[in-house]
Amino acid sequence: MSLEDDLRIVALQEQRLLFDRFGPAEAWDLGRRLKEAAESRRATLAIDISTQMQQLFHFAMPGAAPNNADWIRRKRNTVLRFFRSSYGVGLQMQQRQTTLQAAYALEMTDYADHGGSFPLVVKGMGCIGAVTVSGLPQREDHGLVVEVLADMLGQDRDGITLAP
Repeated sequence: MSLEDDLRIVALQEQRLLFDRFGPAEAWDLGRRLKEAAESRRATLAIDISTQMQQLFHFAMPGAAPNNADWIRRKRNTVLRFFRSSYGVGLQMQQRQTTLQAAYALEMTDYADHGGSFPLVVKGMGCIGAVTVSGLPQREDHGLVVEVLADMLGQDRDGITLAP
């Protein structure tokens, strides 16, 4: 797939994967689902679900490194700044042939445009937080989050799944 195809699909993901409501119970369910999906793939991840004001779920699987928590923080910062997935922002930077630092004066010590963080959007409210994973290659981190969100929200994955 081309960069333009990926950008189009990520935009569809961001438009379709919306919650009617989101609070601690939904965070727990989403976190549990992500953990189970990672285990079924024999993946080692750190998982974080945070609103703009509060961390609701955090889990580091056995074997996850402390560095994963820093990647989570940086990817989450990107989502909360742009209200877009960190992977979508990274693809956009790639398309524009620039970086977050060059385009927005954002330090890479605080922002990462790598896949794995996705906006938590509540219908009628907008982006209220982010769900973030770290531990797989960035496209796989992004794909795992999208897959679990789609299943949790009862969304058909046809048309919103990136090619491997």
